[in-house]
Amino acid sequence: MTKPIVPRRHLPTSPFSAPSVPPPKLFAVGDRVTHDQYGLGRVVGVEDGIAALVDFGSRQVRVVSPYTKMSKL
Repeated sequence: MTKPIVPRRHLPTSPFSAPSVPPPKLFAVGDRVTHDQYGLGRVVGVEDGIAALVDFGSRQVRVVSPYTKMSKL
């Protein structure tokens, strides 16, 4: 049985800076995006904080959050 992965706690008295958490990516309908696997596309639907429906021309793909492979142009 494996232990669950728990993030390390940052102590306020530590001389090291706290790990930075990048802000979540937010997309709106009509945004032009690029995806590492599918290429250029346009957002045609958004499920708040869950997924984005993107039209890549040849097909539509539902890209699930945290959108690691997709960025806004």
